[in-house]
Order: sequence, then structure tokens, then C-alpha cells
Amino acid sequence: MLFRSVQTGLDVLAAANFAPLKGLRIGLVTNHTGRAKNGATTIDLLFKAPDVKLVSLFSPEHGIRGILDANVPSSKDDVTGLPIHSLYGDTQRPTAAMLADVDAMVIDLQDIGARFYTYPTTLAYVMEECAKAKKKVIVLDRPNPIGGVAIEGPGLDAASTSFVGYFAGMPTRHGMTLGELAKLFNAEKKMGADLTVIAMKNWRRDMWFDETGLTWINPSPNMRNLYEATLYPGVGSIEYANVSVGRGTDTPFEQIGAPWIRGQELSDALNA
Repeated sequence: MLFRSVQTGLDVLAAANFAPLKGLRIGLVTNHTGRAKNGATTIDLLFKAPDVKLVSLFSPEHGIRGILDANVPSSKDDVTGLPIHSLYGDTQRPTAAMLADVDAMVIDLQDIGARFYTYPTTLAYVMEECAKAKKKVIVLDRPNPIGGVAIEGPGLDAASTSFVGYFAGMPTRHGMTLGELAKLFNAEKKMGADLTVIAMKNWRRDMWFDETGLTWINPSPNMRNLYEATLYPGVGSIEYANVSVGRGTDTPFEQIGAPWIRGQELSDALNA
């Protein structure tokens, strides 16, 4: 089936000549996945946008370039000279000092569709702190790469919420976009955030990423294609057990293994 090419929230914002951001001092939570359909980065577009003042950048897990598998240090952007505040290092939340000189926080990240990916929690923590500081939050929506129809897996126990599981009751495969999660968190957690979601155009809930017309960009070092993203909600669910899920190989999340596993017996049990 052929679909019209999806316009992300960033593309929609750019088509509107960044009108929702006019006159605002902006902090931007993004990484290498923040790109317009023409390849321009969210950082560059907002830095050059008329009547918009981009004052600071904020990095989630894996860093602003998406290549780190460790704590992310705060630094400075080589191109714009803007400070990059880490939200995956000494703090996982923007501090009052980080938010002092911004009017609004813009969030543009490509999520993967699984509860334990950390970008939704970063989103939620930013929203919580912005609500306290009376700062606006503007989410530029992007597709759920594994679709918005199927919902699978157990709900998260309230006692087990953490940075890899923010919202109690959420199933492993949640079927929502980051913008939809922002609305859910704001309402159900009663955050009181001044939230705007810039919706996509032409996205349908039954779309997989390879039907969107968008270019795949690895959202993290070990998430290298749609096949791995599809397997991730299941394979990633057992990552904290004493088995390997393929990290360090050419096919992370496409396999599981351990020296003590009897492969054929495991396969027969799973297939049964």
C-alpha cells in the first residue's frame, strides 16, 4: 500500500515559518535524530529561525550525536557555540539554573515504541521541571516506528517505575508517539505543564516506519534498523537477566544467548 510521505512535527513547524516559537527564548532537547525531511538538523533550523532565539541545547542518553553508551558530559556545540546540558549524567532533569534563561523547551527526539527506552522518561522529567518553573513545553512529534495499533506486554508495576519505566501500568509496547505520551503524562500525572504538541501530517496509526517515507536514523548505537526495533520490546524485556541480547555484535536485539542455554530446547519451548 502506498502512503503519502509523512511530515514530522519539525517539518510542520518549519512550514509554518516557526510561528509558534516567535519571540521566545528556546531550550532544545534533541539529538542526531532531530532532522527535517530535507536533512537539516533541528538545531540549525531553530538557530537560524527568524524571531526565535535558541539559547541552549539539552542532550538525552547517548549524547547530542547519538554515539555514546555511557554517561553524557555537558559540553558546547561546535557549530552554534551553544551550551549543551546533559540530561544523562550528573542529573537526569533540567535544573532551575538550566531553565532560567528560557521561555520554552522544545523537544524533538525519535522514540522507538518500547516502555523501557529512556527518551519518554527524559520527556516526562523535562515536563515536570518546566511545570514547576512555569516554562512552556513544545513537542515536535515523530512516528512510532513500530506502529500505533499493536499494544503488547505486561503493564508496569507502580513499585517498579524508574528511568527505564516512567509510567505505571504502561505495557511494554505502548503504541503511542512521543507527542501522545506527553499528553498522557501531562493529564494522568496532573503535571500542569503548558504543553503544545506540533502534530505530524500524513501519519497513520497502522504505519510502520518504512512506510513513512522518512529516512531511518539510528536513535541509539544499538538500534540500527526497523527489524531490530520490531524485536526490541520482546528481546529488551529480558536484557536485565543473565543473558546476552547481542550488544557488541553486528546484530544487537536480533538474538539472545548464554553459554548455558540449550538452544534447541529453548526454541522448542518458545514455539510451544
